[in-house]
Amino acid sequence: MSVRNALVLLVALSALGFLAACGGSSSPAPQAPPSGGLSASNLNGTYVFSTAGQDSAGDFITMVGSLAANGSGGVTGGTVDIFSADVVAAAQPITGGNYKITADGRGQLNFNTTVITANGNTGATFTLDFVLISNSHGLVTEYDINGTGSGTIDLQSTVSQSQIAGSFAFGVSGTGNTAGASPFATVGAFTLGSTGAVTAGVEDVNNDTTYSTGSIATTSTVSLASAPGTATIVSSLGTSYSFDVYPIDSTHFKLIQVDGNLFVSGDAYAQAASIPTGQLVFTMSGENLSAGSPLDVGGYLTNSGGTVTAGLEDFNDGGNVSQATAVTGSFGTLTGGRSTLGLSGFVNGAASDVPGAYTFAAYPFTAGGVTGIELLEIDGAGITSGTAYAQTATTLAASQGFGLNLTGINTSGEEDDIAEFTTTTTGFSGLVDLNDYIGGATQQTFDKALTGSFPSAVDANGRGTATSNFFTFDFYTVTSSTYLVLETDAGQVGAGVFEQQGGTSGIPADQPAASLLHPAFRAHIRKQKKI
Repeated sequence: MSVRNALVLLVALSALGFLAACGGSSSPAPQAPPSGGLSASNLNGTYVFSTAGQDSAGDFITMVGSLAANGSGGVTGGTVDIFSADVVAAAQPITGGNYKITADGRGQLNFNTTVITANGNTGATFTLDFVLISNSHGLVTEYDINGTGSGTIDLQSTVSQSQIAGSFAFGVSGTGNTAGASPFATVGAFTLGSTGAVTAGVEDVNNDTTYSTGSIATTSTVSLASAPGTATIVSSLGTSYSFDVYPIDSTHFKLIQVDGNLFVSGDAYAQAASIPTGQLVFTMSGENLSAGSPLDVGGYLTNSGGTVTAGLEDFNDGGNVSQATAVTGSFGTLTGGRSTLGLSGFVNGAASDVPGAYTFAAYPFTAGGVTGIELLEIDGAGITSGTAYAQTATTLAASQGFGLNLTGINTSGEEDDIAEFTTTTTGFSGLVDLNDYIGGATQQTFDKALTGSFPSAVDANGRGTATSNFFTFDFYTVTSSTYLVLETDAGQVGAGVFEQQGGTSGIPADQPAASLLHPAFRAHIRKQKKI
């Protein structure tokens, strides 16, 4: 395995084996090694997890669930939903499992459940490889021979129905419900009453570049009466969707569609009252439609009263890595939680990477102490999507421990990586676990030495570059403990996030490596392999 794979959405399986992971609550928070000394006690409680990726048949798969970790290496229960063209588990019980954690906060977790395949019901074990950022949050990959994917794991709070009364922004994405199906993504906003009834809502839909917008009917509901919760979203576009709901806290819950019409999942967050001003940093993923190649972008924008100036975009279009240095634009009026973002001088998959004008639906949210904006392309030219965050810091600390999740795509397929490293003033070193999709199968590589350097210091905009023995990347500072990642290797397109272990700043709830709306290029890779 050489270079590494990039932004993708949900996790994969197809045959029979898998495992899972979980979080912790009351032990000391992760610190920079060697002072960390982490163990199984750092996972203790009930955790919500989600993953997205590619199964052994090359199809999209998504998994969302909750599991109970006992603080001593045992998984004692839970529930999981898994949907793909090859495997289905609809709110199936987790019947047991186990996990281990090394001193640097990396770990692996196995859980047992029942899935439905072409051969009928069968028991299965799923595996998650993870790195803890705190006792209540971690980054994960699906890590077995049946698939690969990326996601997050978070300690679950007890949440009542009345506590989720209020306004939310959401984003879900995935594909249609058949093998090799086209990508599909929706972003929107809704307001819930104290009983879970929707009182108002709006959504933007991108179905493989075909765009539509509509209202969410007041017959829609979100109910936490059962575990998992349920949601019925009725659209003025003539569509009704059914979801299972896994609340993390009263401001954030996971969604996975369970009616079989689409294979999609995502997040809902407390709605922000306004579009954040000042510097915004972003990563987005999409595709070059003419070339059928994956496209990942990252950079920063300055929002001054709705006018976007001083924008810089780094992009990796199928291995062609470069910059657009004159990005400008504007935000539209925020109405019902929805705005639009128009960008000019922006590279987004046009032939020869010529900068152009593009439009995105923009839904602001707030979670984990950070304000973000869900973005989805709505101009009919593509299906690029991602997240922008209000920047609150521009530095990277030395002598700190960090966890990283990077997910990407190359000509072989998807790769997902979990790493833990410690920074110096000029570089970093640590360990990385990799899961590569090669030749119709995944290959796991555990505990590989990771070393790297920072060829250029973090600049005044919080942007830096890094090289390592596995990947090269640009990074963009969100907070003093959270950094977005854009892979800049010629052989692979990828993106992700790294976060300071035990950091005190808020972290984005919507992790770029885990739940961005970017299945498009996976579908193209699959189509290319069939030719």
